[in-house]
Amino acid sequence: MASTFSSRVRVAPGALGKTSRNPAAPWRHVDVVLIGCIMAVGALGCLMIFSATRGRDPADFDTSYLTKQALFMGIGVLAMIGTAFFDYRRYRELAPLAYGAVVLLLVMVVTGLGSVRKGTQAWFQLGPFQLQPSELSKIVVIVVLASLIANFDSELDFGRLAAILGAAGVPMALIMLQPDLGTTLVFVAVGMGMLLIGGAQVRHIVALTLVGIVGVAFVLNSGMLATYQQCRLTSFLEQENKDCKARDAAYNQDQAKVAIGSGGVLGTGLFKGTQTRLDIVPEQHTDFIFTALGEELGFVGSGTLLALLSIITWRIWRTAQLARDTLGTLICVGVLSMFVFQVFENVGMTMGIMPVTGIPLPFMSYGGSSTLTAFIAMGLVLNVHMRRFS
Repeated sequence: MASTFSSRVRVAPGALGKTSRNPAAPWRHVDVVLIGCIMAVGALGCLMIFSATRGRDPADFDTSYLTKQALFMGIGVLAMIGTAFFDYRRYRELAPLAYGAVVLLLVMVVTGLGSVRKGTQAWFQLGPFQLQPSELSKIVVIVVLASLIANFDSELDFGRLAAILGAAGVPMALIMLQPDLGTTLVFVAVGMGMLLIGGAQVRHIVALTLVGIVGVAFVLNSGMLATYQQCRLTSFLEQENKDCKARDAAYNQDQAKVAIGSGGVLGTGLFKGTQTRLDIVPEQHTDFIFTALGEELGFVGSGTLLALLSIITWRIWRTAQLARDTLGTLICVGVLSMFVFQVFENVGMTMGIMPVTGIPLPFMSYGGSSTLTAFIAMGLVLNVHMRRFS
């Protein structure tokens, strides 16, 4: 691709040294479609977060969540630009250091330094803000796995496969100590996607899938998770389970389905959703933000969001295909696996077809760590896209 491009363009002698005249300069190949869709989804997310958190008193609306999310987006945009600025191939050199840093943070968060929320010890409390190391570790693991697989040049024998699984397994094990099965499943999706494209043999994929199924079954029955956490993960399979209903494990999904169903085609109107105004859906501004959109903007609004998310998915996949090298392709595949899994899982759980795992909807859900992670991930994709000719 790069040689074809170079053969078509005539560049005056010495022009390659001048960025402003170099047709292969990274800034000339910024994916504006991807950026536009990201910002559109982020803006829609801010709107729905405000709708879900403003309260019922018109004279005293709460804008604190909106203000914080706008701040998170601003920081995220700067992080995306910074991530895209430096050649992604240089991140390979920094990957071991970054990996060690996130492993250390994951160890620290399960000690007395971490704060507990709803049975999960996954955050550092930094004044009015919280930092969730498991979110940032997704980015680091993607770069580390991409570097390892690229170095192995798609020849993944058992020894090399074990090294890759070990690199992914350490943070996954630490995250399970929190415990957070949902985020662990994101790592599983990322690892499987990258291995599939990176050259893993079919028997390896089948074996890993069986191991994963056994592992999930073991976690659900080992006592590692509290009873209410087990019910949240299994309530979508047994939505009439009386034991889970008695513990309100299925309440979230029930109210989520009511909210989305009441929206109909056009929705009840912005800021006019009953479920949303009365704060009936738990965690609506975070994990269940899709319900506010479905209720107030209906099928049209939900379809628009899914269309935007589909375009983002397409642009990531397109960049993976256009990447100049294997490293760039694998980074994009890792981001794609993470993004698609989180969208499918989050939207699916609001409809009662997927387990309630606490996975945020990218660019829509309220949260600093998740928003920052999503923007950095897209910065990596932009980076690969910008340097496909250099």
